[in-house]
Amino acid sequence: MCTLDRLFTESNSLADYAGRYASYIADLLDLLDYHAIDRVGHLFEAARLQGRTIFIAGNGGSAATASHFACDLAFGPRTHGGKAYRVISLADNHALLTAAGNDLGYETVFSEQLKTLLAPGDVVLAISASGNSPNILDAVEYANQVGAVTIGLTGFDGGRLRHLTREHIHIPTPAGDYGPVEDLHLMVNHLISSYLVRLTREETDGELVFALDRSGRARPAVSASVETA
Repeated sequence: MCTLDRLFTESNSLADYAGRYASYIADLLDLLDYHAIDRVGHLFEAARLQGRTIFIAGNGGSAATASHFACDLAFGPRTHGGKAYRVISLADNHALLTAAGNDLGYETVFSEQLKTLLAPGDVVLAISASGNSPNILDAVEYANQVGAVTIGLTGFDGGRLRHLTREHIHIPTPAGDYGPVEDLHLMVNHLISSYLVRLTREETDGELVFALDRSGRARPAVSASVETA
């Protein structure tokens, strides 16, 4: 039984269910790996400083998160006077998605886009609650082959995706807890993007005044190097 089925069974009203759901989300927040979030932030910022492109992929609710993440990174810095990230949601080209899905199979809808657009050193963020979506895995495997930096956002037990990516942020839940996992994935988006778009305000003439680790407030600019090996 997934957690939401259990919460529904235990609840005597929508208000009771909502409170139990919110409490579960709070418990999941306590399990977030904030060091992993920090590492992903460094990878994104290094990509921006190098002029690399960040590609984001997901299915269903995760497709909406991919679009949302891309919007926040591409548009958010401009609202704060900073330089935006080069970022593309692979879930947004409906004509290409349906063409590849119809002609080549749905498992190719993201990797086919990467075969046209991806360059070594670019970043691919793959979002999948199960970590086992064939089109997500196909895209990540291709990205690894060409020397891109791969990142996974996963739930449940992480599936294959958790072990295919260079970096990952994992939401540990029972299988089937799609809603809570997707809630946390969207929060991860906001945790990362709300910080990074404000970080770009501290950039002067292409150099960060303060590094991602701002505790010293006089540290050298964050390194732009990204290892792709």
